[in-house]
Amino acid sequence: MKLGVLCDGISRDLAHTVDVMDEFGLDYAELQFVGDTEVGDHSAREIKEIDSLLRDRGKPVSCLSRHIFAGLTSANAPGDAAHSQHMDALKRVIDMAHVVGSPLVRIMTNKKEQILWGQGGAEKWNVAHGAWDATLSLIEPALGVARDAGLTLVVETGNGTMINSNWTARKLIDDLDAKDVLKILWDPANNCWCHETAYPDGYETARDGYLGHIHIKDVEVNTPAATLIVKPMGAGQLADQFAPIAAALRADAYDGVISFESVYHPGNGDFEAGFRACIATFKSIFGP
Repeated sequence: MKLGVLCDGISRDLAHTVDVMDEFGLDYAELQFVGDTEVGDHSAREIKEIDSLLRDRGKPVSCLSRHIFAGLTSANAPGDAAHSQHMDALKRVIDMAHVVGSPLVRIMTNKKEQILWGQGGAEKWNVAHGAWDATLSLIEPALGVARDAGLTLVVETGNGTMINSNWTARKLIDDLDAKDVLKILWDPANNCWCHETAYPDGYETARDGYLGHIHIKDVEVNTPAATLIVKPMGAGQLADQFAPIAAALRADAYDGVISFESVYHPGNGDFEAGFRACIATFKSIFGP
């Protein structure tokens, strides 16, 4: 399978990250921050330098991952100032994607409303009425931009966002009739917060053409205590889920990239050390 890394999880110094990628045989670079700058905000000269570095070192870009639409709420609407800023950023990221050859651009979704549907009285007293329709309206304009650009968007299953499970991601795609241009960026560790079991539930939901990209990390969540702990890979609550996920991806001939997301540190804030502590386990499970 195609293995890569979310580069700034090692270092925002891209040249150093590429050295580390070579050290561990990782091929695909997912870009979020390069230097102190988020993708979509680099100058034309900086983008050319990024492209030259990655092409010279044989590292295709798997995805450009800006936090597009993150921080919006269901009170926002297309055309307002905040949404317009995110749409402008999306267009800049797409321009960068054309230069660096990225087939995917990540989007996020607006802040989570907890209960979107209900019955037996919940539909009156508990549901956040209108929140789902507001989400559809916020995301829909991005689809036309991506179609015109010939690129695919991937919506990340995120913590604290409206799309926080493969179930909600698939419903978003279906409700927008967007399977041609919008796929799931599955982060099974993020989905732990809403208690979606990664395998088989999450995987089966994302099958049949919905899955576009994957982030891998391990966590321990305590939703009642509002606490998240990033764990070394294989030491968290996904430990027994990774192998069956990998087997299913192989069986289904998944052709996308699996990015290791290096957000663990061993207590000292050194994320490269966290990467080095986890990468062998990642490769042993998801590697060839």
